[in-house]
Amino acid sequence: MTFESLGLAPALLRALSEQGYTTPTPIQAQAIPLVLAGHDLLGGAQTGTGKTAAFGLPLLNHLSRQTAANGPRKVRALVLVPTRELAVQVNDSIRSYGKHLRLNFGTIFGGAGMGPQVDMLRRGVDVLVATPGRLIDHIERGTARLDGIEILVLDEADRMLDMGFLPAIKRILGKLPAQRQTLLFSATFEAQLKQLALQFMRNPQQVQVAANNTIAETIAHRAHPVDAGRKRDLLVEILAKRPGEQVIVFGRTKHGCNRLAEQLEQSGLKAVAIHGNKSQAQRQKALNLFKAAKARVLVATDVAARGLDIPDLPLVINYDLPMVAEDYVHRIGRTGRNGASGEALSLVSHDEGGLLRQIQKILKNEVELVTVAGYEPSRPLRLDVALPNPRQNAGNRGPRPGGGRNAGNRGHGKPGAARQGHAHAGPKQRGGGQGRGSRRGGGGGAA
Repeated sequence: MTFESLGLAPALLRALSEQGYTTPTPIQAQAIPLVLAGHDLLGGAQTGTGKTAAFGLPLLNHLSRQTAANGPRKVRALVLVPTRELAVQVNDSIRSYGKHLRLNFGTIFGGAGMGPQVDMLRRGVDVLVATPGRLIDHIERGTARLDGIEILVLDEADRMLDMGFLPAIKRILGKLPAQRQTLLFSATFEAQLKQLALQFMRNPQQVQVAANNTIAETIAHRAHPVDAGRKRDLLVEILAKRPGEQVIVFGRTKHGCNRLAEQLEQSGLKAVAIHGNKSQAQRQKALNLFKAAKARVLVATDVAARGLDIPDLPLVINYDLPMVAEDYVHRIGRTGRNGASGEALSLVSHDEGGLLRQIQKILKNEVELVTVAGYEPSRPLRLDVALPNPRQNAGNRGPRPGGGRNAGNRGHGKPGAARQGHAHAGPKQRGGGQGRGSRRGGGGGAA
């Protein structure tokens, strides 16, 4: 199958050719014909498989062939995303696909000034990529009108629900025309998400090119038991043994990520941090430094677990295990993309044994436990220890469910305490896990 065989407009095919696109990925091959045919769609695929093009290309194809309504230019396609980084990335991708079309593109998100966004909306935008909180701001100010929407896309919909955006999404849906095409894309689907989709979608088709929570088979997983207080030393040793490799290190709290980046700098490793308390300009600067290889280590909260596309990233390290196992899937999805090999290392302290058990359950496999000589933990790692209380970290994950209108965009929430801590072959351990029952109540820090 080729992009030509999908029936896309010549201007889109030209842009794809210029960017080296040759063969559609599975999600693109299955989703694009359904969207072109006018169906509502539930699209599921693991991260890094081309979801943006799967909805962006047919969206642009529709707009290019349908005449806009007379009068001032209105937003005709709206893409909702959970985080600022993903908003920037999706907007850049759609803009690149539509470079030969006479369409205007724009993006709005929190952490940036309202003035330039208002000016952009007044000039007229055909395709708008937005985070829910900031879009609500513009709706309330009267600077964003959504009565001309022909296509709505909810990208990373499960993440938006996890971050507490459901009330904002429902408000936005109330501003949209009833007659529209709705596309919902996500790496994972749960029963709650499907039930919600049925409330605002019309007989949606479903495409699932990979099983729920599928992780690329090219990623190797390993866990290093270590005392919390020695994690940083072990991290430095791991990085010293792999000179030149770039790595994303995931921490649990904003304050902890800041402190870890500073400590790595003191150890002679160029490191930058991104999290919800930093302004968009600060976050973008950090990402640019990392992408340009001017920083070797990017220390991030789960704000970076989705939406970052960094080619050939060989290694992801979980300095703190995520509070919810599904977040592990998205964190390590930054490596092993598009068939490349990658590694996911986790530094696991005694109190994180229960979290590792959750991850092993979602992986449906054991995670090899390897104790590094010289960093043996003072207590054996147990997978049956009680799980930490997710509410203790509520201020660092995303907005509280049903929280303020800018939740997830402005970085409210109290920074939690950083977990400090790094891995000789030990016995493999198998453990069970538990579901996401506590997820919805966890809420927390900004995107």
